[in-house]
Amino acid sequence: MENILSYEFMQNAILTGIMASVICGFIGPFIVTKRMVFISGGLSHTAFGGLGIAYWLGVKPLYGATAFVLLAAGIIGNLEEKISDLFIGILWAVGVAVGIIFIHMTPGYTPDLMTFLFGNILMASRTDVIITLILLFLVTLPIFIFYKGFVSVALDEEYARARQLPVKALNMGLIILIALSIVTLIQVVGIILVIALLTIPVAIAGEMSMNFKRIMLLSIVFGIVICLSGLSLSYFLELPSGALIILIGGMLLTLIKGAKKLSSHRKTTV
Repeated sequence: MENILSYEFMQNAILTGIMASVICGFIGPFIVTKRMVFISGGLSHTAFGGLGIAYWLGVKPLYGATAFVLLAAGIIGNLEEKISDLFIGILWAVGVAVGIIFIHMTPGYTPDLMTFLFGNILMASRTDVIITLILLFLVTLPIFIFYKGFVSVALDEEYARARQLPVKALNMGLIILIALSIVTLIQVVGIILVIALLTIPVAIAGEMSMNFKRIMLLSIVFGIVICLSGLSLSYFLELPSGALIILIGGMLLTLIKGAKKLSSHRKTTV
């Protein structure tokens, strides 16, 4: 293990994975509780358009993804009550199409689309670590400050309105935080697998507790376990890190669900 940790690229990957897991743990429970998984999927695929334009302009792809996702988040936030799954699906498809066209138009070396789609945390640089740290701060600080308001709109929006909370502003804030989380996760597991990392740790935590704060804490812990396990296996087996992270998460969720069912079955038969 000492030899692995002596490599700078592995140190960067571990730090990025841990910070991404913390972000997932904070924002994931809101996505699941408020049933915003499809919106999150639309935002993550829209990011591909920003990646493609950034490559074409010769700037860091993550900057383009951030701009595109925040723009899409602003549109969705403003139209949230009128928006439909059809609109999200169109946004999803257009984002990917724009990205493919601009990457194709980029002269010279064409980047590996698999890295964008399925992630490669082992390629994270020191700059990526710093950007992830900034994003961690930008996502977690508002949640700490507006925690009660965010929980209110996530659990019962009508009750939040009755308490005269700024529901529209809180919903917009949540969507922007989801957008920033997605930007962080793109480099860890890629665009296609983002939703899995935002939801699998929450699903595992939900099997163990019904308390919102405890689910948040457990989501962070399981996210870190899943990311570091996938990262280690990726290094030794020379397999894609993003896919392994999600597979380990899926297997862990299956094991916990199975163990819980077996335990409840034994109790009923005793």
